[in-house]
Amino acid sequence: MNLQDLHTVATSFKKSEKMPVLFIGHGSPMNALEDNAFTRRIKKLGEDIRQRQKPNAILVVSAHWLTRGSFVTMNERPETIHDFGGFPAELFAMQYPAPGAPAYAQQVIDMVPDLHGSDEWGLDHGTWTVLHHLFPAADVPVFQLSLDFYKTPEQHFALAAQLQKLRERGVLIIGSGNVVHNLRQSMPKLMAGDATPYDWATEFDEWVKTRIDQRDFRSLFDVQKAGASGPLAVPTPDHYWPLLYTLALADKDEPITHAFEEVSFGGLSMRTLAVG
Repeated sequence: MNLQDLHTVATSFKKSEKMPVLFIGHGSPMNALEDNAFTRRIKKLGEDIRQRQKPNAILVVSAHWLTRGSFVTMNERPETIHDFGGFPAELFAMQYPAPGAPAYAQQVIDMVPDLHGSDEWGLDHGTWTVLHHLFPAADVPVFQLSLDFYKTPEQHFALAAQLQKLRERGVLIIGSGNVVHNLRQSMPKLMAGDATPYDWATEFDEWVKTRIDQRDFRSLFDVQKAGASGPLAVPTPDHYWPLLYTLALADKDEPITHAFEEVSFGGLSMRTLAVG
């Protein structure tokens, strides 16, 4: 299928009931193997979405695909990427054999002028470890949108807002990251098996929740507005930016549900949201 064919297919997609948008605090890759409160909750989210309307495709904005420029994957058969180390062989053996969604990817490129196609990425662990629970049959086409490390939070938010029409074409959009993600501070607690959170991590997580509930999304562009907890909770922006993509797609009066709330192992927030 050439690009002209892809364009023809993409522009022929019929409107559907508006799909929800999710933000998943994906946490450790081990969640792919585990049965815990978080994985049970996102399994239920997947069941609820399938009962309402099975997606035509899934677009994931993952913290683990950082690029110069913005890209969407065009692969017909995306690879399951094991982009981590030091975990059990069972985790490395896991595959998520969902088909790609090149026609939908082309539609996104047509909608957003500064987006480009790429076949140099597959499904990283920010994507497949959560889809394994949300859509265990791996029967919905999946593609990813990269995070341009050189864009500002405002630019990420503006880019995400341009994806709104996809929700009316049966595309489920998921931001996958963590509101609080400080592995350096968390490692001592992880090694000791101590799940208690640091005060600053809980403080920042609650600050974000309040801004979301007040629909004050623009305050979230600058984590330093939260005070000293901001730089500790977000030492690098990669896991935080996917939250902005989810919030940018929320209509003015659309409900935003906190589907899962937990801060654990010092500095790791598993906060999960559903829009719509």
